[in-house]
Amino acid sequence: MIKKFRTYDLALELYRGCEKVSAPHHLKEQLLRASLSVVLNTAEGSAKPTAKERRRMYSIALASCRETQALIQILNRKELEEVAHRTGGCLYRLVHPA
Repeated sequence: MIKKFRTYDLALELYRGCEKVSAPHHLKEQLLRASLSVVLNTAEGSAKPTAKERRRMYSIALASCRETQALIQILNRKELEEVAHRTGGCLYRLVHPA
């Protein structure tokens, strides 16, 4: 179990919110795939041994997060926008450290 990793916790919260969305089947399936990818790539990245490998996985998670955000906008699910925005911000900082 992953503990004390805010980005992972946000990704999981985003996925669980997406599970509750009512939408046409094709959009709901894409939303679930994209949001699950955020969770799984964030988790996988946390286990990589080098910073370069971690950034690569977090970059994939960020791209999936952006896809999730686009679907949230398409579906007009305003209640998910904030957690998606926070998740994207955390992932961006992991990909582009200061």
